[in-house]
Amino acid sequence: MSNGKVLVVMGSDSDFPVMEKCFKMLSKFDVAYDAAVASAHRTPERAAKLASEAESNGYDVIIAAAGLAAHLAGVLAAHTALPVIGVPCKGGALNGVDALYATVQMPTGIPVATVAIDGAANAAILACQMIAIRDGELRTKLTEYKEELKSSVDAKDAALKEKIANI
Repeated sequence: MSNGKVLVVMGSDSDFPVMEKCFKMLSKFDVAYDAAVASAHRTPERAAKLASEAESNGYDVIIAAAGLAAHLAGVLAAHTALPVIGVPCKGGALNGVDALYATVQMPTGIPVATVAIDGAANAAILACQMIAIRDGELRTKLTEYKEELKSSVDAKDAALKEKIANI
């Protein structure tokens, strides 16, 4: 198990299908995590408390997932010095673009690292990379993972060349 710990906060339990990829990726890298539901608009006190107590509760990084107005990541970032990664979730009339803008367009002093719409797996990887700054074992796992990605592309390239050769 890594020395790091991640707090994952979802604006709604309906974000779980997107965030399941995050949980699986954190588990793949043996990074401990906890998850909670808190709304920036419906339970702002809960969101603020989660963020303000995150460091003293042993967390290194916070991942926040929300759709539509998607102010959750910014609210959490306003209440902690820990890095916050925002996952804008697809939904609503704008299909997640509104969530992306709300997550990425933060004022100076309250940064939120933002991944792609529904980019939960990348949020987990980014959190792991942040923790790996001081965790060599985790950094090794990440390096091995990147090598696996490279190998999968090499295999796809070889398969493509074989298909073309058989035309």
